[in-house]
Amino acid sequence: MTSVLDLLIQKNHFLDKFSHLNEREILNFMEGNFDNLDSFYNSREKILGILSEIDIKIQEESIFEVESDVDNQLRKKILRALDYKSDQVTRILGQDLQILSLIETAKSNIIKELSQVKSTRKILGSYKSEKNIKSDKVNEKV
Repeated sequence: MTSVLDLLIQKNHFLDKFSHLNEREILNFMEGNFDNLDSFYNSREKILGILSEIDIKIQEESIFEVESDVDNQLRKKILRALDYKSDQVTRILGQDLQILSLIETAKSNIIKELSQVKSTRKILGSYKSEKNIKSDKVNEKV
């Protein structure tokens, strides 16, 4: 069961990395900087892959361990590691909601800007049309 504890500690380490990655990118997103979005998602995917591999190893180790063989000290350490994991997962879920909100806000702003550009072009187009019609009338009078 010591190897399960080691795997849980390793998993918590990668959850910390995932959380720190989110924190850094949230700051960028808050400043309107989305330049690293692709590398951000690629890094997250890599960490998620590692976490998945660790989960598989934990399952494999757990199958061979008998719970009665675990002493109280080790059991407490495992429970602390599981509690920490749970807290980190909750924190990461909150970060993900914040990330999605920031991306959605930026997307809405881009859509608004595009709509304004389209509206401005339409107004300019009609202005140019009126100007051409008036100049044609002036040319006809001459």
